[in-house]
Amino acid sequence: MKSMTTKNRFVSNILTMTHRNLLKTMHNPDSLSDVVIEPVIFTLLFGYLFGGVIAGSVQAYLPMLVSGILVQSILNAASGSGQQLREDINAGVFDRFKTLPISPITPLAGQLVGDILRLLLSGVVALITTFLMGWRPTADLPMLAAALLLAIFIGWATSWIFVLVGLMAKNAELIGSLSMIIILVMTFLSNAFIPVKTLPKVIQAIVKINPVSLTITAIRTILSTGNWGSNATLVLISGGVIILIFMPLTVLVYQRRD
Repeated sequence: MKSMTTKNRFVSNILTMTHRNLLKTMHNPDSLSDVVIEPVIFTLLFGYLFGGVIAGSVQAYLPMLVSGILVQSILNAASGSGQQLREDINAGVFDRFKTLPISPITPLAGQLVGDILRLLLSGVVALITTFLMGWRPTADLPMLAAALLLAIFIGWATSWIFVLVGLMAKNAELIGSLSMIIILVMTFLSNAFIPVKTLPKVIQAIVKINPVSLTITAIRTILSTGNWGSNATLVLISGGVIILIFMPLTVLVYQRRD
């Protein structure tokens, strides 16, 4: 009975920290922009500027755009995890948490559980925007949900990398700038927004080994055919490997930090 009470208190504390981090996102213009505003802006920008050039019309371009913008939006939201964590550490908030009667790992767990909801919100905003622009999925609702959850899973796995960077770096602004550059480079050097065959051979080789391309291909297959596909399974395995590597590293660095 005592063990169950302790477990319930631990879960309750994590949910409290999760709620705090979500409130922080909603009241921080930069964080809210990453989650809500950027998916809308990039979808409208790429759709209306590039749709006619690449596919002949916006409507014809949307089936290609939707998977790329979904992954980019979720990765952008995931990249904010490290910056948020570093801001809290630099502000002394985590030192105050040490004085509370909670598990030392609770603040970190609350950050990463909150990330799942942030990624969900960003992905839903991206899909709604493309839907309002005229995109209609070929896949049924369960497979559409599967594509969204797959993107959230790989985004959450990536969050562990950004959180580790946030624990090791000392400057929150630097973390935000580097994260944005990395996400933009990996996204644009992928099959997210343009046909790979139109690229120079050297760039094509880079695109093919880019893990973002694998994720986009898997999601594009689900949305266009309604089938899961082997690429989607490979993305799940890749995300699991990332978590197995970076979760213990992140927890170790978090526990050893000053």
